[in-house]
Amino acid sequence: MNPDVGPPRRERPELKPTPQLRPARLLASLLTVALLAGLGWAGWNYIGTNVVAKHRQGEMAVALADDWKGNRAGDASADELRMGQVFAVLRVPRFGDDFEVPVVAGIDDTALTSGVGWFPDTQRPGQKGNFAVAGHRITNGQPFKDFPSLRAGDRVEVETRTHVYTYELQNSGTDTIVDFTDIWVVQPVPEKARGAKDQRTKAKPKQALLTLTTCSEIFHTDNRSAVFGRLVDSRHV
Repeated sequence: MNPDVGPPRRERPELKPTPQLRPARLLASLLTVALLAGLGWAGWNYIGTNVVAKHRQGEMAVALADDWKGNRAGDASADELRMGQVFAVLRVPRFGDDFEVPVVAGIDDTALTSGVGWFPDTQRPGQKGNFAVAGHRITNGQPFKDFPSLRAGDRVEVETRTHVYTYELQNSGTDTIVDFTDIWVVQPVPEKARGAKDQRTKAKPKQALLTLTTCSEIFHTDNRSAVFGRLVDSRHV
């Protein structure tokens, strides 16, 4: 025997998963895919929708300004509106000097991703009664993300084709929280409808009012926060 030659090398057997391990690996793979899908959905919902919505809102605001050029005569409250149409711009200095968002007729998903939505059963800006709008606090541009920072005395400006209306808030962004089924907040005279057995009161408004509403919490909730304002200034543009 040659002393330089060692014992024959043994082939290492190929490792194969046992039948017991296969379901565990499959489950781990499925959980990984589900986790990645969940992260992707969250990233799109909380970041992607904001980017897309803000871009869309900016385009709509520019288009509205172009439409208004040389067309400031008459009374904008007489203009016919279709659902989904942008007809005003909302400015809230408390949210920043450069904050402005389109006001869209309707409160469906399309309207709320295009800006803030106007409750079509409420009054137009500047009219006697309640001009009520709703906006997202998170996702889809999140125009009302800073809603809790609102304070009594804050000014809110609404510009239409012919006028700029300034409202003064009467409460803060955390004072009034209601269930989404409470309709008194969008009635012509909210303070008269609040607490009434029939929230659809027949009280006749004597002044122009404003209601802003949004979700009371960042994540899913059936509660809504609301602030109310009164018209303090109106000027033709």
